Amino acid sequence: MIHVCSLSKVEETVTKTGAGRLLSLLAAGTEVMRPASLTRENHLHLVMHDIAVAQEGMTMPGEEHVLNLLDFARQWDRSRPLVVHCYAGISRSTASAYIIAAALAPKRDEAELAKTLRALSPTATPNPRLIAIADALLERDGRMSRAIEAIGRGAEAFEGTPFALRIEG
Repeated sequence: MIHVCSLSKVEETVTKTGAGRLLSLLAAGTEVMRPASLTRENHLHLVMHDIAVAQEGMTMPGEEHVLNLLDFARQWDRSRPLVVHCYAGISRSTASAYIIAAALAPKRDEAELAKTLRALSPTATPNPRLIAIADALLERDGRMSRAIEAIGRGAEAFEGTPFALRIEG
């Protein structure tokens, strides 16, 4: 199970779910405290801004980020949940949860997965740059990007409500 939350809910979500792994997607300078229950090797911290178009002074999500994310996900034995978070739990984290679910369940329909994501999180607005890179790396021929475009932008919110996404539909 993949649990998605905001930075402010990391400790609570890891504790409540008994998570064994943590994926943090944050801008440079945004600190995250790894919960004491997790070892360093079970925490991946990717540094990027939540942007889809290059902007001066900001780190755009890139192929190396997605490759690291996929490698971390594929090493997960799934015996305990994975928590994925960004600052608000709305964009980078929802994109990453979608990417991980698609990668670990390669036969799962991209549109069904996107609709499930929307049903679980009305605020989810997956970062389109992360989705596009993963779409190419996973050889989904644009289906991931089209599926995320089809669900549209999520409801406006400062912070998303935590939710859980199953790998298999």
